[in-house]
Amino acid sequence: LFGKYQSKMDVVLAVKMYVSKMISDSGPGMKSLMMDKETTGVVSIVYAKSEILQKEVYLFETIGATSRDSMKHMKVIVFVRPTKENVQYLCEELKHPRYGQYYLYFSHALSKSDLKMLAESDEHESVCDIREFFADFYPVDVHHFTLNLPKCSRHLTWNPSDLKRSCLGLTSVLLALKKCPMIRYQASSNMCQQLADAVKLLISREASLFDFRRSDTTPLLLILDRRDDAVTPLLNQWTYQAMTHELLGIKNGRVDLSKVPNVSQDLHEVVMSPLHDQFYHENLYKNFGEIGTSIKQLMEEFQAKTKSQQKVESIEDMKSFVENYPQFKKMSGTVAKHVTVVGELSRIVAKKNLLEISECEQDISSQNDHSNAVQRVRSLLQLPGTSDIDALRLVALYSLRYETHPNNATTSLTDQLTARDSRRVISSLLKYGGSRTNANDVPNAIAMTKKFFKGLKGVENVYTQHVPKIKSLLEDLFKGRLRESEFPYAGSSVMSERPSDVIVFIVGGTTYEEVACVDSLNALNTGWRIVLGGTTIHNCSSFLDEVLSATSINNLRSSSLTR
Repeated sequence: LFGKYQSKMDVVLAVKMYVSKMISDSGPGMKSLMMDKETTGVVSIVYAKSEILQKEVYLFETIGATSRDSMKHMKVIVFVRPTKENVQYLCEELKHPRYGQYYLYFSHALSKSDLKMLAESDEHESVCDIREFFADFYPVDVHHFTLNLPKCSRHLTWNPSDLKRSCLGLTSVLLALKKCPMIRYQASSNMCQQLADAVKLLISREASLFDFRRSDTTPLLLILDRRDDAVTPLLNQWTYQAMTHELLGIKNGRVDLSKVPNVSQDLHEVVMSPLHDQFYHENLYKNFGEIGTSIKQLMEEFQAKTKSQQKVESIEDMKSFVENYPQFKKMSGTVAKHVTVVGELSRIVAKKNLLEISECEQDISSQNDHSNAVQRVRSLLQLPGTSDIDALRLVALYSLRYETHPNNATTSLTDQLTARDSRRVISSLLKYGGSRTNANDVPNAIAMTKKFFKGLKGVENVYTQHVPKIKSLLEDLFKGRLRESEFPYAGSSVMSERPSDVIVFIVGGTTYEEVACVDSLNALNTGWRIVLGGTTIHNCSSFLDEVLSATSINNLRSSSLTR
């Protein structure tokens, strides 16, 4: 099993193995699982609560909870981040233990001083095990992780606490995957250099932790800055996962549907995770038109099974129904969930003019027709139903694309916007990701897009596969063409061979479009193994908030950034 996740660089399997080992090493018997807010989020992504319950874990507790009920008959597995607050709480807990046995596991390296404090507090000798399991990150999918750190900078420099958290999270990924990499970073970004230096220093300081068996090729950590591609997070999306995050929002694998018209109570919040939903896993990167076909097939399968279950005429029929009922009920929930989600996406697309808007976005990014771009943007801004966020993104894309054009119309277009703080958003975006930020000319810097048309029915006819800049960077890397002057190494050593295992980390956040791009590169079976991570996962609204935060403007009020 270890070889499987190491060869595939599977961040999900790495974390699942950690959690499984915590539980198995505590032995048989009734157990409680104590976690903090972050480790709860990490574990809930890879394991459903029902799966944990099957492992004799019957009680879940948040560290710092006020309950002082004595449960000496139970063991407690503690999995928390090694923060001062958590260590202090555990010291107090151990002085007056509520559980019979304590198994203490930390998501990153524990300092010697903290270890000494815990040992001195264990007056009743109730601690049976204390170890480090490096799961200090959120494994969203096999090749994708996040640190859930939105708005990580001010004045275009790191918030100190977020730099430290990013260093710990990133080194935790490396330790979970058993990788001690060479590090390259984007030379134009001070934030990338600072993170690269911090990671290299931690690896040097904790050399024994990174003393892994050498592989055929040295792995590489590539640190990039979101500012180098400010276009990708602005675009409307048309693949299932990216579209769901753009229009509804995905947080820790969950989607809030409580505001969807006429939605049933049990669908107010649904799990949208490729780890727990086979249909979603199979359709993540399909375009919206293909999803309609997939939903139809799913419903036909369900209807066929429903009819077969209606014939309960014998003992054998009853036995078959009882045996298949859990699977039947699960399929019923899957159908209801995806029909609701796709129905709401369709409603938003129709109501908000997203077909026309998305086509215009692609033309702005991929063509060089300034007068036509201005005319189309003006027209869409005046179109009833165009939301504030979509109007803002159109002007934002135009302002990036034609920033240096002699007849630039950004000011007059911005005047047409009704959202609060629109002018400050546009000026902040140009400061964040405009032509002065990028050494290359604007069309190259924003990674030119191309359209493709699907010969399907309805909405699928339109639009679009934008190619994020990360794709050309990775292709250049694997071909040995990534310039060392633009992406230098942290330290004096350089790689003599091309890497096969690459961890990419984007300071300022990833997008699901980039995740799909990495998945397509991994699927080529060329020997490349890529894992993508970042400080957060963006849609357009969260990205504009990131821009405002990074350029030290107060965040937009939520009403101006929602649909």
